[in-house]
Formats: sequence, C-alpha cells, structure tokens
Amino acid sequence: MRIGLLTEGGYPYATGESGLWCDRLVRGLAPHEFDLYALGRDARQEAGGRLPLPPNVRSVRTALLGSDEHDGHGRGRGLGRGHRPGHGRGHGRRERRRFEAAFKDLVDGVCAEPGAASTAGDEAAERFAAGLYGLAELARDHGGLPAALRSESAVRVLESACRAPGARRAVAAVTVPDQLAFTDQLERALRPLSLDWYGEEDDPDGPGGDGAGGLALADLCHAASAGAAALPGLLAKRFFGTPLLVTEYGVQLRAHYLAATGAPLATPVRALLAAFHGRLAGEVYRQAALLTPGNAHARRWQEKCGADRSRLRTVYPGMDAERFAEVGEDEESGDPTTLAWIGRVEPAKDLVALLHAFAEVRRQQPDARLRIIAAPVREPGAAAYLAHCRGLAEQLFPDEAAGRHAVGENPVSFEELGGPEAPTLEEAYAASAVVVLSSVVEGFPVGLVEAMFCARATVSTDVGAVVEVIGGTGLVVPPRNPKALADACLALLRDPGRRHRLGAAARARALELFTVEQNLAAFRGIYLELLSHSPVRRRVTGGVLFAHPAEAHVPGSWAVQPVTAAAGAGDADA
Repeated sequence: MRIGLLTEGGYPYATGESGLWCDRLVRGLAPHEFDLYALGRDARQEAGGRLPLPPNVRSVRTALLGSDEHDGHGRGRGLGRGHRPGHGRGHGRRERRRFEAAFKDLVDGVCAEPGAASTAGDEAAERFAAGLYGLAELARDHGGLPAALRSESAVRVLESACRAPGARRAVAAVTVPDQLAFTDQLERALRPLSLDWYGEEDDPDGPGGDGAGGLALADLCHAASAGAAALPGLLAKRFFGTPLLVTEYGVQLRAHYLAATGAPLATPVRALLAAFHGRLAGEVYRQAALLTPGNAHARRWQEKCGADRSRLRTVYPGMDAERFAEVGEDEESGDPTTLAWIGRVEPAKDLVALLHAFAEVRRQQPDARLRIIAAPVREPGAAAYLAHCRGLAEQLFPDEAAGRHAVGENPVSFEELGGPEAPTLEEAYAASAVVVLSSVVEGFPVGLVEAMFCARATVSTDVGAVVEVIGGTGLVVPPRNPKALADACLALLRDPGRRHRLGAAARARALELFTVEQNLAAFRGIYLELLSHSPVRRRVTGGVLFAHPAEAHVPGSWAVQPVTAAAGAGDADA
C-alpha cells in the first residue's frame, strides 16, 4: 500500500512527540510505502534538520506556510523546485471572475453567523466548501492564487461579505487594515492549494531514482491533524477519490483558538480567523473516511464541529515503554518525601498554584521537597514565566539552615532536564515518590503516561484527557485549587502502601493502552479496512500479503455467472 502522510510543523522534523509518533508509525508499518508531504512553519525549522528516515519512505516534499515569500513550490528534496505551471502568471478577465465567485462563496461561509437552525449552518458550510474547492480548481488550472488572494478584488469581496445581512456581529466593524491582515493570513493558510503535489505521473528525480509521484498515486492519505495538513488530503479526495484518514492527538482547531487569544490582532481579524479554521475543520471532519482521535477530549471537539460519530474511532498514542522499564520494575525507588513536576514551563501549567499548594504541604510535612524539572525546549515567553515562578518560590520558601553556621537550602529546586541533577527523563521520575500535574489547560498528558510507565503515584488536575488516561490509578483534583492539590499530595506522601498500589496499577494500565505496539496494531487494521473499500491505484511489486486477490493470478475473465432456478433444480436432482 502507498500512503501519503500529511503533516504540519512536525514529522519529518525533529520536534516533539508529534514527530515521534509519525516516525514510529512509518517504521512499524514497514511493508507499506510512505510519501511524506510536510508543511513547515518557517525556514528555521527546515534548517534544524530532519529525523533519519527509514527505507520505506519513498519521497519527502516540503513547503513553508510561515515565510513571507511564497513561490508555490513543493519539492522532493528541499524547498524550491517544481511549481505548478502558470503559477506566476496573472489572471485574465475570465479567471478573475472565476476567482471572485469562488472567493465570495468561501468568505460568505466564513462570515455567516452560526444560526440556531441547522439548515442555515449547513448552507454556510456548503458555501464554504464550494468556495474552497473552486479556488483549488482555479489554482490547478491556471495558478496565480496567492496573488489573487492578496489583490484589491479579494478585499472588496471580503468587505461585502462582512457587511452583508446575517454576518457575524464581531466582523461588522472590520476596517481596511483588518481586511488586509486577514487576507494575508488566509493566503498563508491556503498555500497547499497551489502546490504541485497533485500530479498523476511519477517524478523521475525522486529519491531512489524510481519516481516520487504525487498524491494521485497514493492509495490512502493519512493527515496528522485537521488543519492545513489535511488540505492536500481534501484535494486528493476531490480530484482522485483517495480516501482520507485524519488522526488528532491534539486538536488543531483548539490550538488555533488558544494561539489567537494572545496574538496581536484586532478583534474582527481574530473572529474571521477563528471562523475560517472552524469551517475548515468541519469540512475535513465531513470528508474524512475515518477519524482517529487520540482521546475522548479530542473526540468531543470533533463531534462538536460536526464529525459523524459512526466514523470516529479512538486510537491512543503509542509511546516507548521500554526506556522506563527499569524504573517501573523497581518499586522501592524514589525519595519518599519528594514531589516532582516535569514538563515544559508555560503559564498553562500553572506552576503558581503548585507552589502555593506546596506551601500548605510544607506546613503539615516539613521534610517534604518539590523538584520542578523543566524541559530544555521552551515556548516563547517561558523564560519570563520561569523567572516569575522562581521569585515566588523565594518569597514562599526562604532558604532554611539546620544551624547558625550551616548553608541555607530551599525546599523547592528548579532544574533543567539533561542537567547534572536530572540527566535523563527516567532518572527524573525515579528520584520522586509522587509526580504532580497542575495544568489548567491540557490535551493528551504525555508526561502523565511517562510517570505511569515508571509506576509513580500521581496527583493531577481534572483537565483535558487526564481522567481518561489515569482511569482511577491516581488522584485527580479540580484545577486552580491549591488546597485540594496540597491535600492530595499529603495523602500520598503519608501512605507508602497506597502509593505503591496506585503506581503498580498505573503501570499496568499504561502498558495495556499506551504502547507503540497497540498503536501500530490499530493503524495496521485501519489501513487495510479503508483500502478494502477503495481500489488499489498501482501494482504492488511484492512484500505485502494479500495485495491482490487470488483470482488475479488465474488466466481468463472471472465474472460471476447467474444461477437459474432450473439449473439449481437439475443440480439438486443429480
């Protein structure tokens, strides 16, 4: 089977868990061949290098969404080859009318106020889809879409849609700078429509010399999110009938909403962008042959955006359990008085509440310690937040000394993963008795699963998929509640037997649900299931079992002959 794997800002770049699960998928399903279609955020990500690719990756095509310059290129070995013919040519009068009609449908769907009546919402979604595919067909036939999206006619059409009756109230006060800002963002988001990824012929310059080909040759498109990464999959289904599988371990629409909150954009621009991404996610969910959310939290988002429940199937992320085996099997490891927080430092993790909770823990158990171990890769603004947390810890916990001439020591330590105190992730978990998660916003809690593999007892806040992951093997408290967090931590610190029982149960649950093996088994079955409903688009050279039906190897024409009643009676008499 030939799979078109569609990613945005992740694989094959070496960035976080989103890239690692794709790498495990490609390596674990080695009999299948993969073509990677990666949308990068900026040139720095490309310069940062890629993960080593296995032999079953036939080709890699990349394109940038974040750069200011766009040439429409989607190349096999880099970023600057093979733009669609006619891309740089301006549109004639007929093409301009065609663009304005399609763009009007798209922005009318974006600007339409979500009505209480389902028919109104369906009509707006249909107009959005018609406009999206109209723009894609225009880009395929004539190119020139990026320039058209930044043109004066696009701004006029957008202004008309914002002022039309029934438009969202948040966009009614849109100004010309707002319109320009939105069309700029829209052009970036729609760049996949202008790429040369949709050809039907093999590329003789592809890796390995056997041709890279385009999405027309894929038997299945597998998108790693429902955002821009899924756009090529939508077009492959539209143009060639290729089935689309969408996997979301973190909901892309939710990420856009959170990012827009802190972006320096006017309110009408944020409203337009939120509406666009909502419409795009809804169209992806409607067109996907199957959706595989990574947890119930993502599943609820998909259902809210219009996904059909009959096409939803939860597939938990597969994580490497082997690296934590030694820690998990040692029940006596860990300082019985130490709490540990391990992860990326950002405001959503609510370390402020954790520090206030630990102040209460120290009042009742003076020998308790808290280790805050931060991952070295930090989000923008993380340094300022970390400095704020350090300052708060110094105020809450002045350095303590055992005697008049002893050096004071703070019960809260801030460490960096990979440093002398916590050289590896396994050692960071092994040194603690209880692992704490204090987040106010969380998707799938990867760190919590790692703690479960290590057989650590956990205290977590009830956010995202935490309850689903824990499943009764840890303590869960409301977010932004330091008193409840402190009480749960104290309960586990004071009861070693309970800690060990919860840790053992957590490890057993993690090994059952969250391993690479269960993830690969699920996707192996899903690939075969989807392919069974769609024809294979090319002849498989070998190595894939049951790639062709048995009768394909027998000469002659195989057609089912109808059996008449008389023939059936004669056979029975015989």
